[in-house]
Amino acid sequence: MPEQLPIDGFARSARARNGTYEAVGSVWDGEDAELLERLLSFYPRKRPKRILDATVNGGRFWRGSTRSIIGMDIQPQYKPKLVGDNSQMPFRGEAFDVVVYDPPHIPNQGRDNQKDFTVRFGLVQKSSKETGYSFSHTYPAFVREAYRVLRPEGVLLCKIADYIHNHRYQWAHVDLIQAAVAAGFQPCDCIVKVRKGPIIDPKWIVAHHSRRQHCYWLVFRKSDKCE
Repeated sequence: MPEQLPIDGFARSARARNGTYEAVGSVWDGEDAELLERLLSFYPRKRPKRILDATVNGGRFWRGSTRSIIGMDIQPQYKPKLVGDNSQMPFRGEAFDVVVYDPPHIPNQGRDNQKDFTVRFGLVQKSSKETGYSFSHTYPAFVREAYRVLRPEGVLLCKIADYIHNHRYQWAHVDLIQAAVAAGFQPCDCIVKVRKGPIIDPKWIVAHHSRRQHCYWLVFRKSDKCE
């Protein structure tokens, strides 16, 4: 039996279930909603009471969840609890225990020939040459706001994907980490989330790079330490 570790309040970095420590692995091949529930039960130092999903979209992360969240999105067609811009959040400082962030991953994405990521994940935004064909320029404003609205020791959970565009590898997860560190966050963990299949646009039948068949969940803490 794994060593049973002490718990401070509801949770420490070491999590117990039924009195037995249960680790979180660094690779996940299940659904995002299941993984997010594991993260919410593992990383916060105490049971999170106020959770903000700053990019809630259609709410697929919360299917089957009994947690009470505030879902915010800039797109009103998804009918979030709050229509708003996550770079200028209408909340007081230190209002949340956890913030969840799932930004558009792949600007200028064409229609996949097996599954329509444009519809499923809301990949409708474009990025110009001036912004490097990426969304990295949107990260600094968001993480500054996330830092402001999180309580001390609060947790930021981000889903992010790298991609190839304009014949260059776009290191989106590195850009997000750098922006978060600059805002004051401590980067604490990285989980590789495996996709069932890569995005394949009809224009990419022949490509001289590996197909992106994974993304990342990054864990940040508003603290000077992780554990």
